[in-house]
Amino acid sequence: MADYVVTTDSNSDVLPGFIKENGLTIIPQYYAFGDTVYGDELNMSPHDFYETMRNGELPKSMANNPAVIRERFEKILKKGKDILHIAFSSALSGSCHNVIMTANELMEEYPGREIRVFDSLNASLGEGVSVYRAVELWKAGRSKDEVYDILIQERDHVNVSFTVNDLYHLQRGGRVSKTTAVVGSLVNIKPILTVTSSGELKPDGTVRGRKKSLKTLVSRMEETLDPDAYGKERMVAVLHGDCLDEAKAVADMVKELEFTNVIINDVSPSIGTHAGPGVVGLVHYGKQRQ
Repeated sequence: MADYVVTTDSNSDVLPGFIKENGLTIIPQYYAFGDTVYGDELNMSPHDFYETMRNGELPKSMANNPAVIRERFEKILKKGKDILHIAFSSALSGSCHNVIMTANELMEEYPGREIRVFDSLNASLGEGVSVYRAVELWKAGRSKDEVYDILIQERDHVNVSFTVNDLYHLQRGGRVSKTTAVVGSLVNIKPILTVTSSGELKPDGTVRGRKKSLKTLVSRMEETLDPDAYGKERMVAVLHGDCLDEAKAVADMVKELEFTNVIINDVSPSIGTHAGPGVVGLVHYGKQRQ
């Protein structure tokens, strides 16, 4: 087995079974309702989290904790292993900076060890597909540097489109402008958003009606496929904020396009704080995102 391990954070929304199967170390991202902080030992189920939001309570998200990063990384370094960490977009949070800062400190203390931090410039399963890819390459015996270089080459080809019921939560967290949020709040008008190559959120049009917005996610995917570079065996991921039936409907549409590796998972609360209940997103490899 290679002399390094792959790690990530809870914002990557990697499936629990995959985490357990591969013994992945996960750096927690935090969120809070009032004075109660969740994310590590104390957690809410995705349903309970989104139901609390539906009932009118507004959560807030927080970056990861450098002390926790240090503790979890140090356990690995003490075993003589290096680390390749897949990080949440540096354009959306200070979490990536915290990991880099802690990694640099630890490498001074453990001069024989290396921690490489890959900034996914993405979120949720947009980040998560890079975790799956890194583990796949790690299991195939690729070196840490080889995997890092492949992730860099493919990073701008991880396309993400998503829709929300309204833009209030994104606007509240400063992720989109007030003007964009007002347009998105019009009756039965559903926004489509993307994650840019710089790791930021960008409005990408509106459609009328929820069903149309879900179909648009798939049609946008078709428009940005690059079959010569990325075949239909590549992972496609569907993410959702407590609306599994709609996520399954999107996954079924993707499978009709003959993709063979489609996964579905909840949007973790730390990200769901900004997206709100009802977010649905689609992640795939394709043409270079702008």
